[in-house]
Amino acid sequence: MSNQHGQEALAPGRDLHGPRTHTCGELRRTHVGQEVILKGWVDTRRDLGGVIFVDLRDRYGLTQLVFSPQDNEAAYRLADRLRSEYVISVRGVVRERSPETINPRLATGEVEVRVHDLIILNTAEPLPFPVSAHEEKRTATSEELRLKYRYLDLRRPELQRNLLLRHQVYLITRRYFDAHQFVEVETPVLTKSTPEGARDFLVPSRLHPGKFYALPQSPQLYKQILMVAGLDRYFQIVKCFRDEDLRADRQPEFTQIDVEMTFPTEEQIFTLIEGLMQAIWRETLGVDLSLPFPRLSYQEALRRFGSDKPDTRFGLELQEIGDVFRGSGFRVFEHILAQDGEIVALVVPGMGDQGRGYMDRLDKEVVRKQIGAGGLVYFKLPSDGGPIYASVKEHILAPEFVQRAVAQLGARAGDLVLLLAGPKPQVYLQAGALRLHMARELNLIPPAGQAPWHFLWITDFPLLEWDEEAGRYYAMHHPFTSPHPDDLELLETDPGRVRARAYDLVLNGNEIGGGSIRIHRQDVQRRMFRVLGIDAAEAERRFGFLLTAFRYGAPPHGGIALGLDRIVMLLAGAGSLRDVIAFPKTQRAQELMSDAPDEVAPEQLEELHIRVVLPEAETSGS
Repeated sequence: MSNQHGQEALAPGRDLHGPRTHTCGELRRTHVGQEVILKGWVDTRRDLGGVIFVDLRDRYGLTQLVFSPQDNEAAYRLADRLRSEYVISVRGVVRERSPETINPRLATGEVEVRVHDLIILNTAEPLPFPVSAHEEKRTATSEELRLKYRYLDLRRPELQRNLLLRHQVYLITRRYFDAHQFVEVETPVLTKSTPEGARDFLVPSRLHPGKFYALPQSPQLYKQILMVAGLDRYFQIVKCFRDEDLRADRQPEFTQIDVEMTFPTEEQIFTLIEGLMQAIWRETLGVDLSLPFPRLSYQEALRRFGSDKPDTRFGLELQEIGDVFRGSGFRVFEHILAQDGEIVALVVPGMGDQGRGYMDRLDKEVVRKQIGAGGLVYFKLPSDGGPIYASVKEHILAPEFVQRAVAQLGARAGDLVLLLAGPKPQVYLQAGALRLHMARELNLIPPAGQAPWHFLWITDFPLLEWDEEAGRYYAMHHPFTSPHPDDLELLETDPGRVRARAYDLVLNGNEIGGGSIRIHRQDVQRRMFRVLGIDAAEAERRFGFLLTAFRYGAPPHGGIALGLDRIVMLLAGAGSLRDVIAFPKTQRAQELMSDAPDEVAPEQLEELHIRVVLPEAETSGS
């Protein structure tokens, strides 16, 4: 069908209207009287009997179109055939809406386009779920279905806003580092496998049978090499890959803002990154952050909040109360204290009148099952000022110790005192998890994406952590983190006491960056490898190029890696990293739209000299 004013079956690639004059978010009162050409998707269609209204959508917004037989009979008849997500082109005249029909929720809500000519550029089958701008708050569609049809999901204004926000962060970051004399350098995607932490993704080499590249977990070694090479200041917005079990806030491939500089101090790096955060928040949200950010040592964060990434937007701080119970005769507490453990208390305001059922569920379902602690001891201080109720009977824990603990904690009528006992540092981590649970119970955690924005530097991490199962030390950050100079003599004699020159940047309970001053001397790096159980031969095989580079005048250097995906997620107020990544993986590391990973042809495997051996569970049914 084709005529002067309503055309449908055009030859492929032909659009007789020519280029659009405006986007669907552009028209205002100043355009009234102008003839315009708009193109986009049919968001909604309403037939009011004699007049058809269509909301036309592109990524810039919505514009209301009006089809009337008085304007053009052919275009009106063709508009009757329009359905959701048809792609169309219209020519028409901008008119001012009558006062009663103005839509204040739309930037274009004061005008409409009276259509004189319509072309249907493409039709659309019924969608598996709605993507209309008017449907964006609905959450009934499963995430699996949305990821399967990601090209439809991405039409939703919410996700488009997230990707545009991400684009802004890219631009701000590049401008900021360029202004500070940093050079963006691309590092290899096919690298050498140097496993120390998460698993590498391996890529077989056809030209070198039996050998494999690895996808980089980070550009760590390359950016250190760039400092040895004299680049002085490097940054990169870079893809990283880790083959690890996933959570809601993890992806097998993710994006870092990677930064390294020579001759740095921690203060220089803190100031640099605080400036970047200030620029991002100001330019995207119009928020002026207060600088400098507060700082907490790792040990203090653990003692006060039970986490090395504490959410400081609310109180509920932990308190050590073990000394109060020494000599109490309560065997559980006495045993923990004798083993150099701790008793940690949390005072929860306004919950002193909770009933037995609530407290039993808190103990069994939350403390024991979710948090993994041995059990909960609690004291209830009724709001009417009545006697304190202790979950431990008086003949087991004398009331005087309960009173003494309540007094030291500063608990008042109406408060609930929760106690966890256990070895350090596990008891702090368990108490920290309980703190977050109680904060959610009390609605103390602000909605995602809203102020306040509590940034925090965590410093003075332990260099190493002991793994009981493996019977050896592991690097808490990575093996290239510099020990604190004052603790270097302890590296072989008492490794657990050595502090790292490492730091993390935390925002509202989320770690958004981590870095360190690096080891730049070959002798110190070899000592670090020995403490980690990496002998000289293995160190040479895995990291020989770095050790060799250190022999030729390697300068002191350090930096940080910031999680760009997580930063954008927090800025957008999104519930998951998957909502700020164009084509994300599921928690099973699958990309549902393209059905990756997938099997490959036998010929490809033969070229790579690879034979697939499936686990028995997958072959038993075949």
